[in-house]
Amino acid sequence: MSLTRRTLLSAAAASSVAAFTPFKRAQAATPVRLLLSWFAQAEVGGFYQALAKGFYAQEGLDVHIDMGGPQVNTMQILAAGRADFVTGYDFQTLRGIQGGMPLLTVMSSFQHDLQGLMTHDNITDLAQLRNHPILISSPAHASYWGWLCKKFGYIPAQAKPYTFNLQPFFLDPEMAVQAYASSEPYEAQQRNVPVKFFPFADLGYPPYGTPVLTTHEFADKNDATTQAFVRASLLGWQDYMRDPEPGNALIRKANPRMTEGQIMFGHSAMAKANVVEGGDTKTLRRVVS
Repeated sequence: MSLTRRTLLSAAAASSVAAFTPFKRAQAATPVRLLLSWFAQAEVGGFYQALAKGFYAQEGLDVHIDMGGPQVNTMQILAAGRADFVTGYDFQTLRGIQGGMPLLTVMSSFQHDLQGLMTHDNITDLAQLRNHPILISSPAHASYWGWLCKKFGYIPAQAKPYTFNLQPFFLDPEMAVQAYASSEPYEAQQRNVPVKFFPFADLGYPPYGTPVLTTHEFADKNDATTQAFVRASLLGWQDYMRDPEPGNALIRKANPRMTEGQIMFGHSAMAKANVVEGGDTKTLRRVVS
């Protein structure tokens, strides 16, 4: 399966044009259920910001946000009609479509993915990891693992299961682990473990980050709702990057285990990477102002 930035850009551009067609808002609030692929954290702060600031309500939507996690199969839940929108991953989406799932990407939160590998600080190039153990999650096998193997010559035997416990990584100086720029490096920092983080986007990994999916059936039957949800979500992301506290308050409520330090580390990492207003937004028109 061939995936290029141009392919993704064309799909996103088509979605953006459709998403901002004027329409008459419904008078009664329309219930909408968003299922996240992970727990509430800064990396999904734009959706919580849109909820906190009333952007969804202004579009006539009554949005409920559910958290996901490592044991939650968001694609199956979406296909079963138990969620209207889910956050996902581009390669995962394409594989789902290839397998016959009626998936449709309606927006992307980030201009590039925040995914990467975290290594100990003696590593200067990911090519050095050949034959080293690399902790990856089950979904990674259907997304970036194949890309890494092709690019750096890794072999399947290197992949070890990542249970989102970093202790094995901290104990093994030869080990690397999948990481999100705004997450695992924070835990390493808290443990005073010197690490390096290699963002896949800097190495040519093409997908956008945190896309939002629905099904063709839902979008066809609920065109105005889909447009309204996209508009409010994008506005939420732009607003969150300027002043995250309203969204952060809802994140802390939804996920009390999320510390203030980790939330702010995540927000800072996203701002540094300029994932919301960088990339293609520099050359394409702004769709939200």
